[in-house]
Amino acid sequence: MLLNKLLNYTTLALLLLAVACVPRGEEEILTNIRIDPKDPVFRTIHDLQDRHASDSLYAYFRHEDPSYRYLSALAFASIRDSAALDSLYPLLADLIDEVRAAAAYSIGQIGSAQAQSQLIAAFDRQDTLGAFSNANGAILEAIGKCGDTTALKALSTISTYQPHDTALLLGQARGIYRFALRNKISKEGTARMVALASDKKYPDPARLVAANYLLRARDAKIDSLAAIPLITAFEQEPNADIRMALAVALGKARTQTALMALQDRMAGEPDYRVKCNIIRALSDFPYKKAQAAVQGALTDANLHVALRAAQYFTEKGKPEDAGLYWKLAKDSLPWPVQLELYAAANKYMPETFAKYLDAINKELRMRFVQATTPQVKAATLRALAQFGWNYRFIFREGANPNQHLVVRTAAMEALAAISSRPDFKAFFGANHRRIAKELAMRFKEAIRGGDPGMIAVAATALREPGREYPLYLDTLKHLDSALARLALPREIETYNELKQTIDYLRGRKASPPKKVEYNHPIAWSVLDGLSAQPEAVITTARGEIRIRLMPEEAPGSVVNFVQLAKDGFFKDKNFHRVVANFVIQGGCPRGDGYGSLDYTIRSELAPLNYDEEGYVGMASAGNHTEGTQFFITHSPTPHLDGNYTIFGKVVSGMETVHQIRVGDLIEQVTIK
Repeated sequence: MLLNKLLNYTTLALLLLAVACVPRGEEEILTNIRIDPKDPVFRTIHDLQDRHASDSLYAYFRHEDPSYRYLSALAFASIRDSAALDSLYPLLADLIDEVRAAAAYSIGQIGSAQAQSQLIAAFDRQDTLGAFSNANGAILEAIGKCGDTTALKALSTISTYQPHDTALLLGQARGIYRFALRNKISKEGTARMVALASDKKYPDPARLVAANYLLRARDAKIDSLAAIPLITAFEQEPNADIRMALAVALGKARTQTALMALQDRMAGEPDYRVKCNIIRALSDFPYKKAQAAVQGALTDANLHVALRAAQYFTEKGKPEDAGLYWKLAKDSLPWPVQLELYAAANKYMPETFAKYLDAINKELRMRFVQATTPQVKAATLRALAQFGWNYRFIFREGANPNQHLVVRTAAMEALAAISSRPDFKAFFGANHRRIAKELAMRFKEAIRGGDPGMIAVAATALREPGREYPLYLDTLKHLDSALARLALPREIETYNELKQTIDYLRGRKASPPKKVEYNHPIAWSVLDGLSAQPEAVITTARGEIRIRLMPEEAPGSVVNFVQLAKDGFFKDKNFHRVVANFVIQGGCPRGDGYGSLDYTIRSELAPLNYDEEGYVGMASAGNHTEGTQFFITHSPTPHLDGNYTIFGKVVSGMETVHQIRVGDLIEQVTIK
């Protein structure tokens, strides 16, 4: 048995290794893949993809034109139908590299464990001329989406790829990264990613993925020995995209040398995104060693950096410094930074300092009353929630029907934060059952009110384990009634949250999320009126953002965005979500992230990667629930690959993207 295991492992490793010297015949010369959104067959295939008409798509797998084999194979990356696997496998042996790569990508997207052996068998070990390098790289990445730990070890221990083998190195790095996103980590994988990320002889695309693995891989261990080359790479790295990921990796190392490298870099770092990640990395070190550097960042000229520093104190603060946070909150800082520092002071001020707590919360309640924008009111409610006894004020004032939708949703989020306190019972003491019952009634009232944003948050809160909420809800008829009143598909996110809560409160196994039925065909006539290289210009008070649209990869999403823009839909919609060094998000008709229109569009998950700043993607509450909300990335976000439609790329105006603040309005969107 042991011998068989060893033989199987050896065979697997050899199959994944590139390159025996057997050239291919002339009959397999590649032909071009032609992608034209105005081609009737292109549109037919995308209509079939949009309708999830798998059986009709299979016919194109045998089409003489490789362009249509390519497009029909890619359709299943979005459909993710495991029944298509047996039909996709033969395309792994197609004569055209791009078709093979498309099949491998879609197989990986489907994510079935049964595909591992087929992918390994399709890896072309004889491709010495690189004719199938894209397909081989796609296969390696696909194995990361569906393979087991044996495949992970085999993939991680390949060391024969040379620096010029870009597609193979990138496939290896992406494969190990995809394993990590499935919570499959190995010491060999981490060691390989350290080697790739820290050595400049390797191509930047592979190094970027490796560095992001070190940033995101849960439980990846970076010991003091592995930290040495990473520190050197971090100090010398000219590419900010790689440098910002390496910063977080150094936090995981937790060595004194790594700490010194981070602090030294903080002082002279020109890129705000790297600074944000340095602050994130400093969270992994003892508070006293990081405090001075973070406190200094509170006055950074860039709001993202200053706010991230304030958030550090909310996350990692100490009771002995609560008075300091309160004092700093009164300095002449931007309001988001002030209110985050108030939150830190409110969270950590000892209850024995009742006079100070009263003063802090009196000031916050006054700020709420005097605030002139929903965003300031919402941030104030979040700060008030750090002191749980504010729950009545939050509900009475924040959830008041006269408040803006943004404020009312924020009030529910604040109550949910109080409900989820890990020290709930200790904080409220002998009153904890009474408070839990009151909160249950508040959540129940919010659900009965019918507002989808408040319902979604309240429903989620009622699933908080340990609160005994089922005991306080003598009947669930009001929840059933609220569920029946939700309008589909517009309120699908709220529907699924509430349905899950009803199952939880009834002690039943959670139902699968309700899927949205096909309801919005692609209006191809919209594309007919566009230029060969269409662009969209988003105008804001802070400047313009020019976006190159991608109808070749995401025609349905482009058509939807263009039609909304021409209808004037985006005018005066806000950017309701801004996360430093991640995304800005807008297009919600409610302004709180829970809004949509009376239709949804399908996800279009082309083999594109969020490997740079400025990609424009569709926000969703799960695949095929997209509508009006979109986001623009601040930096590489490869964990979004294959799950969120990319339909555009910023070509100018990134400085505006980086300056956008929560609440900023879209004045108009113009199509060029």
